[in-house]
Amino acid sequence: MNTKYAQLVSIVIIVVTLGAPSAWAGDINLKEARILIAKEPQSRTETLAARMLQEEVQKRTGLTWPISSESDGRGPAIALVTLATKELAGRKVPSAPGLKREGYRICVEQGAGPVVWVIGADARGVLFGAGRLLRLLDWGPSRASLAESIDSTTSPAYPIRGHQLGYRARANSYDAWNAAAYEQYIRDLVLFGTNCIENIPFEDDQPSPHMPVARHEMNVLLSRICDRYDLDYWVWTPVVFDLKDQAKRAAEIERHVSLYKACPRLDAVFVPGGDPGANPPELLLPFLKDIGERLMAQHPAARVWLSLQWFNRAQIEEVFTYLDKNQPDWLGGLVAGPSSPPIPQTRQRLATKYKLRHYPDITHTVRCQYPVPWWDPAFALTLGRECPNPRPVFYASVHNRLAPETDGFLTYSDGIHDDLNKVIWSARGWDPQADVRDVLKDYGRVYFRPDLAEAGADGILALEKNWEGSLAQNGAVEGTLALWQALEAKAPQLKDNWRWQLCLLRSTYDAYVRRRLLYETHLEAEANAALARAQKIGAEDAMRDAQQILQRATTEPAAPELRGRIVELCETLFKSIGLQTSVKKYQASGAERGAILDYVDYPMNNRWWLEDEFAKVRAMSSEQARLKRLEEIRTWENPGSGSFYDNVGHIAKSPHVVRGKAESTMSHDPEPTHWWWDDGFSRKRLSWQVSMDWPIAVTYERIDPNADYVIRSTGYGEALTRINGQRVTPTLYSKGIGEIKEFPVPREAVQSGQIVVTWDQPEESHLNWRQQSRISEIWLLKK
Repeated sequence: MNTKYAQLVSIVIIVVTLGAPSAWAGDINLKEARILIAKEPQSRTETLAARMLQEEVQKRTGLTWPISSESDGRGPAIALVTLATKELAGRKVPSAPGLKREGYRICVEQGAGPVVWVIGADARGVLFGAGRLLRLLDWGPSRASLAESIDSTTSPAYPIRGHQLGYRARANSYDAWNAAAYEQYIRDLVLFGTNCIENIPFEDDQPSPHMPVARHEMNVLLSRICDRYDLDYWVWTPVVFDLKDQAKRAAEIERHVSLYKACPRLDAVFVPGGDPGANPPELLLPFLKDIGERLMAQHPAARVWLSLQWFNRAQIEEVFTYLDKNQPDWLGGLVAGPSSPPIPQTRQRLATKYKLRHYPDITHTVRCQYPVPWWDPAFALTLGRECPNPRPVFYASVHNRLAPETDGFLTYSDGIHDDLNKVIWSARGWDPQADVRDVLKDYGRVYFRPDLAEAGADGILALEKNWEGSLAQNGAVEGTLALWQALEAKAPQLKDNWRWQLCLLRSTYDAYVRRRLLYETHLEAEANAALARAQKIGAEDAMRDAQQILQRATTEPAAPELRGRIVELCETLFKSIGLQTSVKKYQASGAERGAILDYVDYPMNNRWWLEDEFAKVRAMSSEQARLKRLEEIRTWENPGSGSFYDNVGHIAKSPHVVRGKAESTMSHDPEPTHWWWDDGFSRKRLSWQVSMDWPIAVTYERIDPNADYVIRSTGYGEALTRINGQRVTPTLYSKGIGEIKEFPVPREAVQSGQIVVTWDQPEESHLNWRQQSRISEIWLLKK
């Protein structure tokens, strides 16, 4: 890269201070500790909790804490008990008032042989208490300690706290796991209070080259893992065929029955109303009754759950009428997922005997339930829909806004790229007031190292901040990279830790995209300057010069060292956890399924579109026509003095677009849509690949009251335009992508000194959202 442009990159020096390698005064030295459990535990889960704690401490410290029901009274002990146990190893079990189901108390009893008590309200409480203890430990090679002042009593706020970990080809990593990898990941989630796991046993028939175990075997293995850890086992089973087909219906019921019989544990069967599936309630509800009765015959406590996804208003009312009338016992409750009715309305309409579960999409960034608000298109074009996406502050807010109307959540996830988001949801599902940074410190302490907890938490928060606002103007992206590079230098032992690798990849990728954006944006400006000389040197020579400038993006690329590091990290993540970041190289199931390596070089300027336009210009019959078109191209975003241009969905190029309130993250204010064409390799103009339907308004202040103006716009479909509240008639009205519409501005609007453009939303409820009208660009052109 030319050194002139390298100077655009900020240099940030980060100093990382690591914690002390030994216990502080006031800490209990647990190097010689033993784990105490009852001689006759109330549940095998208590024994498993002891083994989990023993194994996880050994992995981190090299220490092996013996498990026993006896104490010598001298060395420190960690006692894992339920409230039902009154005495352990000659000691009275402390009280734990106020504990609720799955809750626990952690406290310290001082003495010659201090005891760290983990007292569970039940067996699950012991398991979750052991996980919390692990998060509290200060540890290192051959050492472990705990603050002697600890005394914490806590119970979960919501009874359903889980995540979907479907073993299917569409996942970007789960399909590469064996049973041991699944158990470790499920155990990792237990540390933060997860109490249920959802599998996908049937849907998605495409083969995966990564699966080490046949799918029907893994369905049962996951049930066994959940049973060992006393976690609820859910399955997601959409009906993707027409239930009028009696042969297919009977075969599907038989497939369900076979699964029910094979699974040692099964707690819930979730059937979405749509996404996928398109059966109306009059067909779906009798089918649910049939599988529900068979489910309860095999697993008496299990129930069927239904979402109202893709149902219209009449069908939604039909479901509620059926439930009110029949009060079926086979139904456990409703699930609120993407494209479902609003959660508050659903809870209000649903009978109190039924539960309501949130099904939030934590795995996607665009074209999804919770897109990144006003995401810079540079990220949307490269990182795409399914990338490493830690969004702790955002998802903590989403959880707390919607959770009070629910009985909890079970998230939609398709890979480990959203791992941090799972932890945030689990932590807030346990305690809605949990401080986000404290949760991140726990994450760093237990998954990285205690001495990296503070800096790691801030580094993760910085990754979320990287995605706020204009990328070109966000110099903090370079600071985030410097922070993670400094942490990497301080902790080379973590090079094989996949969570660590994810953070390094994101910080590197973000900085690489920014450097390319700055560089290639400047190249396009240079190319437009070359086109400005067309009147003097001719159209052909001007286009040749412009193309040579644009080609420097590949012949003299920006930041090749960062690109090389991205390639390395993608390779290490494939080896460490099975993350598939490329369709060609790692056999990802699809381009939208985490294949961020395939789009790392997607143009940050319009060079592909310009190349195609130059070919069209060369085919024109006259030099005059060629020169006219080149002038239109070079002034596309710079229409001249007194005129204005907005790319309405681009955070950095929409100064006149009225956005929502500061809290737009949590409202239904209009948001941009980033389109996916040609498998992500569209050659269309970048401004056409992001749009809105529709902005609140576009406003222009202090315009010339004596001038004539015209509104020009591009987008797709209709544009029912109003200027200062008055519907205006177009003089040009083309409806294709990138085609022009023009509306003369009424004289009275011009004379007011302010122009406010709004739109009436066309009635297009019959159309798929991808076919509905939208706007991409708008100009106010002074004649």
